[in-house]
Amino acid sequence: MNVLIVFAHPEPRSLNASLRDVAVEQLKAEGHAVQQSDLYGMNWKAQIDRDDFPSLAADVRLGVAQASGEAFLGNGLTNDVRLEQEKLQWADAVILQFPLWWFSMPAILKGWIDRVFSRGFAYGVGEHSEKRWGDRYGEGVLAGKRAMLLVTVGGWADHYGPRGINGPIDDLLFPIHHGVLFYPGADVLPPLVVYQADRTGESGFAAVSREVNDRMRTLFSTTPIAYRRQNHGDYVIPAMTLRDDLAPGSTGLHIHEAQ
Repeated sequence: MNVLIVFAHPEPRSLNASLRDVAVEQLKAEGHAVQQSDLYGMNWKAQIDRDDFPSLAADVRLGVAQASGEAFLGNGLTNDVRLEQEKLQWADAVILQFPLWWFSMPAILKGWIDRVFSRGFAYGVGEHSEKRWGDRYGEGVLAGKRAMLLVTVGGWADHYGPRGINGPIDDLLFPIHHGVLFYPGADVLPPLVVYQADRTGESGFAAVSREVNDRMRTLFSTTPIAYRRQNHGDYVIPAMTLRDDLAPGSTGLHIHEAQ
């Protein structure tokens, strides 16, 4: 199988880089083909701006979604974006690896998503009617592929527990899991989160490496998070609200997981 690792850490001697190397070695030992997008190493352009749309006339106001869609359909995206889209199409599984900074991903990784997940490729596709609302949330360009986060966190696990002050880690990662990966169709696996990353000693690294190896061995057998698919009857279209008889009386992020 083909695996793409999108790596976002600026230090090649970091814990993240070492764990990335562990993952790559294990994946290859399992017989998988691996490609990497080392965003800092690539000097990835994070911001999306007019330079992303060379064919856009200078006197035309930049509307990012419209320009993105026209560039995709007209084969006018920049080469760096097209190459990353080709990697995504090649991959059977995608791993996003990054440190949790200010409760989210590093800006360079967000910029990779902003630019690579263009309109016509990852969103704005499919029929919009009273029966369907586009190819999204379980359908789309990543349908049939698996996706997983490998995240390092500075705080303790308790800080990100059900009653932790930072909020539950599953809630913090929901925008990435559900909104970035499941939206264009990927089957999203439970994340591998490494806590107290700055305090990982030799014994701690050995333990975390074993976890990484285990997750790479089971990358294609782990049960995905059971997010509800948009167009399969659980949601009222076009209101896009969960049916009243599903999770009655409940609200919040977890109602979007089938029980």
